[in-house]
Amino acid sequence: MDIALDKVCELILHARAIDVKEGPTDPASGSNPIDDGSIDSLTSSPDDATEDEFREVIAGLNDDERVDLIALVYIGRGDLEPEEWGAAVRLAREREAASSLPTADWLLGIPNLGDLWEEGLSALDRRCD
Repeated sequence: MDIALDKVCELILHARAIDVKEGPTDPASGSNPIDDGSIDSLTSSPDDATEDEFREVIAGLNDDERVDLIALVYIGRGDLEPEEWGAAVRLAREREAASSLPTADWLLGIPNLGDLWEEGLSALDRRCD
């Protein structure tokens, strides 16, 4: 892998923080944080920087690092086996070249992204501490 393990682990944390967020709720619902278990704290708002931070980290990566993240998704969800890492990287490069969708947008559209990356790392005998 061309991407450092600590970068992947940081992105896993970002992805999980985004996964637990829900869409906007009714702000005028009259709910009380004590009564509703503070559920509104898990909703996204225009001031929420979590997704922006994720996008910034992805934008700061070089091409090889972004390709590795995509390849990790393929390994993590079982599209390819760990010993097919080279094929996963080639497939990821093809996706990058053919898609008009930015990598961050594509990644954000994947449910349980953090879990998939963690599964991919595990399959490659790597782990976040």
